[in-house]
Amino acid sequence: MRIVDPNIARLYRATFLFGIACGVSIALSSLHLDALGYSKQQIGTLAAWFATGVVGMSIPAGALIRRFSARNTLLVFLVGYAVCIAAFPFLHGYYGIAGIRAIDGACSVGIWVSSETILLSRADKTHKAHLTSLYAIWLSCGYVAGPILAKVVAAFFSMSAAFVVAGVISFGAMLYVRATFADDGLGREAPVTEATTEQPTSSLRILWKIKNSCFGAFAYGYFQAAVVLFLPLYLMESKNIPRDRTIVLPALFCVGMLAASNAAGRLADRIGHLLVMRVLSVIGTFMILGFVFLDSYILMCAAVTMAGATLAAMSPVSLALQGVVTEKKDYSRSNAIYNVFYAAGMLFGPPASSILFGRYGGKAMLYHLAGLWTVFIAFTIVFMFDDPAARRSRTAEQLPAID
Repeated sequence: MRIVDPNIARLYRATFLFGIACGVSIALSSLHLDALGYSKQQIGTLAAWFATGVVGMSIPAGALIRRFSARNTLLVFLVGYAVCIAAFPFLHGYYGIAGIRAIDGACSVGIWVSSETILLSRADKTHKAHLTSLYAIWLSCGYVAGPILAKVVAAFFSMSAAFVVAGVISFGAMLYVRATFADDGLGREAPVTEATTEQPTSSLRILWKIKNSCFGAFAYGYFQAAVVLFLPLYLMESKNIPRDRTIVLPALFCVGMLAASNAAGRLADRIGHLLVMRVLSVIGTFMILGFVFLDSYILMCAAVTMAGATLAAMSPVSLALQGVVTEKKDYSRSNAIYNVFYAAGMLFGPPASSILFGRYGGKAMLYHLAGLWTVFIAFTIVFMFDDPAARRSRTAEQLPAID
């Protein structure tokens, strides 16, 4: 399928640049904090400050889009992110770093909500999952390129220089959006007049429509944040995998996601988003349980790759589903609510997993992650007819056969 709307292709390019900046931050933040003498616990709490910023700005980001348009909101948050990431290495006190991390999270979610509003508004309903999967792929490619760039700049100059370069790249993404996107008022609410008779959709009504997507976003955010921190520790302690061999696991997870996302999106557009989400979640749950029973390093690498190809590939499909079941005028609010649940998962996953890991071991942590996905699978079965594709299939089955 050729991308008809050139603004979607432009959004992908801007997203790639933003992903590079994020990749630099992800690769170097913990190393920088460790070099400053912060403990592992302090580094973990600083990550929670980022998630707190995401949660706190998710709903206001939607309101800003309705007031100023998705394009203008995206510009502001790209500048804010550029300032945060460039200033990060020059702050040394805990509270200063915590504050900049919270603002970093707030700007990040503002970029996500703005970009998703632009994407869903411009994508037609028959190709939403395909286009959201491409969006996720461009972002992930940036995540892959970012650490490579960080390694090169840090080797020739310093880690501080790498953060500054990332800030420049984010600012460059803003300039690209400003130069190529016309402000068409996308996402902005129409002024209220006496002729306006339609009542705005309540936030609770929107939440009820997108509850499957929100649960999926929460489960993925929870799982992703917990696994990044604790799966390497589990493999080292329980499976005797050397530390240097666990470094490749995040890359394999990303490779699986990149390989499967587009195929999952195309399939979801054809047979139903929620059905594909459920199938991917079932396979991904078995991959999580595989870490308990597998001892071969090669097989565990394969399980990580398959987890990325299923659970990570499910994320853009869930975004597409909430775009299908929500009216276009409500996209800014639905995206904001959706990202609240994703951020809440990121916020609660690490501390809950750390408690289970500390008290009962890594197996208990993995079982509880598998349990979370099992509950999500059951939830999607109970509410399977929230997906328009499932409703159409049921209606077709109920129609009498024509001789």
